[in-house]
Amino acid sequence: MKNWFMAVFAAILAAGAAYMRELIVPVIVLLCVMTADYITGMARAYITKTLSSRVGVKGIVKKLAYLFAVAVGIVVDWIIQSAADKAGVDLGGLYFVGLLVTIWLILNELISILENVAEIGAPVPGFLLKLIQRLKKTAEARGDEAVAPEETDQEEETRNTVDYVLITSYVGKEKDKDRGD
Repeated sequence: MKNWFMAVFAAILAAGAAYMRELIVPVIVLLCVMTADYITGMARAYITKTLSSRVGVKGIVKKLAYLFAVAVGIVVDWIIQSAADKAGVDLGGLYFVGLLVTIWLILNELISILENVAEIGAPVPGFLLKLIQRLKKTAEARGDEAVAPEETDQEEETRNTVDYVLITSYVGKEKDKDRGD
């Protein structure tokens, strides 16, 4: 029974690795920085005398939630890839959302590690924390642009015109209903 379970587990991991090609390294890096953050967080709690098993378990649950967030990003990428394939568009296996989520979480963990190290009393260069925070903001901005790109004035005018036509036609229909037409 144990060998069967290990074989299924290995097959799932192999399929996941083949599917995720370019995501495997960032996910491994994420797992490493999550571990480092947990260790530095525990050290910080020990030194500041705030060590608590409840907080430790909460940290583990939070790290598991990070992995679910990456999984959601991967599913979104799969949906986009599937839709593009159906439309005859080859995206070349690009996994943008999963990668962006993973990178954002890595940066978030790096900030937390630096905060823990500073709280422990080790010197942390200020520029390093600022650099990572700036990278995180850039990743957020790139994600926002991908989801809702900035409109040009012409696009905004067109959207406003379409909105106006839709609203006025709806209002006109409502007036016709009120008059009994």
